[in-house]
Amino acid sequence: MLFVTFIKRLRNFWMSLAPLAKKLMKAVIALELLGVIGAYGLFHKMNDSQDFRSTMNRRLPSVLEVYYQSNEWAGLYGVRESDRAAWAAKRE
Repeated sequence: MLFVTFIKRLRNFWMSLAPLAKKLMKAVIALELLGVIGAYGLFHKMNDSQDFRSTMNRRLPSVLEVYYQSNEWAGLYGVRESDRAAWAAKRE
């Protein structure tokens, strides 16, 4: 009898957490979606603008390195070299 009462209370406890769990899951999914959209936007901007890549090189070189690596994994070589050549020409 004590076990049955414990199981009922445990079930009621878990059922009361269900709405909270739903809200938390929706929040996590929304944050994930925002992260994916932000990463796509950043990649698109870096893919279009060499000046923006120069800014990223000064501010966040690790993010630019990820951009270069993802291009190289996709089979697009030479972006890093052309950027360095253009930046070196600007400095001179």
